[in-house]
Amino acid sequence: MGAWVPHIGSVVVRQNSPKSSPVAPPQPESVRLQTGAQSLRQRASVSLARFRSVLLVVAGILLALAAMFVFQATRPPPQQLTQRDINAAVGRALASATPRPSYASQVYGIIQPSVVRVEALVPATEGKTGNALGAGVVIADDGTILTSLHIVRDASTVRVMFADGTESDASIVLSQPQNDLAVLRPNVIPDDLVPATLGSSATLRVGDEVFAVGNPFGISDSLSAGVVSGLRRSFRPINGDITLRNLIQFDAAANPGNSGGPLVDRNGEVVGIVTGLLNPTEDDVFIGIGFAVTIETAGAAGGAPPV
Repeated sequence: MGAWVPHIGSVVVRQNSPKSSPVAPPQPESVRLQTGAQSLRQRASVSLARFRSVLLVVAGILLALAAMFVFQATRPPPQQLTQRDINAAVGRALASATPRPSYASQVYGIIQPSVVRVEALVPATEGKTGNALGAGVVIADDGTILTSLHIVRDASTVRVMFADGTESDASIVLSQPQNDLAVLRPNVIPDDLVPATLGSSATLRVGDEVFAVGNPFGISDSLSAGVVSGLRRSFRPINGDITLRNLIQFDAAANPGNSGGPLVDRNGEVVGIVTGLLNPTEDDVFIGIGFAVTIETAGAAGGAPPV
């Protein structure tokens, strides 16, 4: 009999192995193919979208070029202008344009409200009364008038008429025989009296435009235009005994009735008082040479002693 070995029991010994991540099961081949196809479709879709945008831009450019080509092809050729067309266009433009007023008309509009008609009743031979006619210019708001002394020197009555038609007797308040100047003061003055603006003869040059305003031969409110012909002239009137000096020589027409009136520059400012005209003939008419006392001399007449 063999030896008896007690059965203690079987002991199972397990060996611990280190923990590891689970391994994904291998993908089937069909799944991998499907994923690659989707990626290709996505890339193709993006490329197609980009291509479509570029295509739209190119198509727009082509359409614009085509439209320009059609416009150029269908537009009528430009008309060739002839000299007749140019002349007609210039004529239409001139006809529709409003011409600017001349300097003479502007000067007249400025000075006319200040010019007065001066008429003096003077004793004549055989007990008859004659009259002397001239002009004057208002230089102050109180109606003070500058004129030529030879018009009113021997007058028994002096009467003035303003631009608005107002008439008044006037008195000689100042005189300056050496310059043939007189200052008048009317008894009545208009409500809308407009004194003239006095300028300066110092800036005058030979050739400058000047305008004489007066009443030649009794024709009221007449203007004549000319230029300064000389400066610092001397002149002795035929019937006078005094030589006038430092005068402005001008060629604007001046005739009997202009004496005492203003000589005006192109700004409408008074630069002189018309005093006489040179005439070698017996006819008392203008032949191209007139003289005016400078406004500086005329302004100084205010300091002369009363008559």
